[in-house]
Amino acid sequence: MLEECGLPYVVRPVDISRGEQFTPYFLSISPNNRIPAIVDPDGPGKRAISVFESGAILQYLGRKTGKFYPREERARVAVEEWLFWQMGGLGPMAGQANHFRRYVPEQIPYAIDRYTNEVNRLFGVMNARLANRAFLAGRYSIADMACVGWVRLAERMGQDLAKFPHLKRWFETIRAREAVKRAFAIRIETAAAVDMHDPKVRAILFGQKAR
Repeated sequence: MLEECGLPYVVRPVDISRGEQFTPYFLSISPNNRIPAIVDPDGPGKRAISVFESGAILQYLGRKTGKFYPREERARVAVEEWLFWQMGGLGPMAGQANHFRRYVPEQIPYAIDRYTNEVNRLFGVMNARLANRAFLAGRYSIADMACVGWVRLAERMGQDLAKFPHLKRWFETIRAREAVKRAFAIRIETAAAVDMHDPKVRAILFGQKAR
């Protein structure tokens, strides 16, 4: 969204493999100790505001900039339906599929099938939705932005985009946008170097309980 709107921003990496998400500063921004989170120094009333949760961030930026989040109620409802569909369905299910296919120490066939099949179903929902429209809510919007990152990881989740032609067309259309190209090109080297087999890393990422 920041790339699409041309807003100035600074990326501050948070190394979640080392527990930086539990620092008092980060928790003051994101009390759920999860990324993403943003701080807008030019918030409402010209005062800084922090926002956590990707859906809330997209809605905030959409309202602030007036871009990709329509003002007309009927159009806005359509965007919000698909935004929350991603928050409650595609994101969590794709995340679990990715986890059980890639990160568990022992393969659990039931879990792999459960989440791989659910992502397949959700891809089918998107494919049907996109059969007669360019984007999820008509025009390109924050709903598409919320979903595209998960579709980008289709292979990791056992999905073949060739089996979803409308979804594939949608993905390739969005991927060709210049702002999306820049966003996809962002690479945090320290993240790429994290050893997901390190017991300490796994304890931080997958062993969290109430604090």
